[in-house]
Amino acid sequence: MTHFILTLSCANRPGIVAAVATAIFSHGGNIHEAQQFDDTESARFFARIVLDHPENQLDLEGLRLTLAAVAHRFAMEWSLRNAAQLQKVMLLVSRFDHCLTDILYRWRIGELPMEISAIVSNHPRETYSHVDLDGIAFHHLPVNRDNKPAQEAQIWDLVQQTNTELVILARYMQVLSDDLAGKLAGRCINIHHSFLPGFKGAKPYHQAHRRGVKLIGATAHYVTADLDEGPIIEQDVERISHNDTPDSLVRQGRDIERRVLSRALRWQLEGRILLNGARTVVFRD
Repeated sequence: MTHFILTLSCANRPGIVAAVATAIFSHGGNIHEAQQFDDTESARFFARIVLDHPENQLDLEGLRLTLAAVAHRFAMEWSLRNAAQLQKVMLLVSRFDHCLTDILYRWRIGELPMEISAIVSNHPRETYSHVDLDGIAFHHLPVNRDNKPAQEAQIWDLVQQTNTELVILARYMQVLSDDLAGKLAGRCINIHHSFLPGFKGAKPYHQAHRRGVKLIGATAHYVTADLDEGPIIEQDVERISHNDTPDSLVRQGRDIERRVLSRALRWQLEGRILLNGARTVVFRD
């Protein structure tokens, strides 16, 4: 059975749910799953609806036209897509490969249904000689202070040539320029430790150890021109103690980064994340 994912957001007012449900019903749709959220602070309404037709006879084109009319009436941002249609995802990575290998594993076992359009790194292919890239296109694009604009132009060309819909910074240790971050707005996810704005720069876990922190964590967020300040998608933490060394903090940090990034990626693929200004609405499963 084919499922479709409908996501929408608009200023909250009476009649939204009724209008959307009627549109779905009038074209043979059956609501399989529905989640909604009324944000009293922003006075906006958010919803994620999974719909189908028992006999796969949904009038899809008619539904799109009716939903477009509903969207116009409510000044609504919306999207309707086939849940089985794989999105094209590009992975950017630097020397640390723990997030890359975790994503590849989850992709191979079907946990992350997507098409990997390319792997891009500022380090050569030999850096990942121990990693089975499974025939995925690999692009070595070295970067330094002098060639950064040209290197980012190459990344953007690859995004366009491969019709990439989502870019994942899987521990890509380069700051994207305002220009590239703007082009990828809403479709680029980054992962980093959750100490920020403290412990910036090199070896943050070593800095944290010297300060005797008791919690470490990771944050996945959308990339914006404001460094590491984009809308947060997911976070997680681990409690640590005086027994932990800097190396054990780094090891635990890698584990947290892997699971936080994979959750954010899966939720994005499943259409569970809606932007709400500087925040996100995440319809967790």
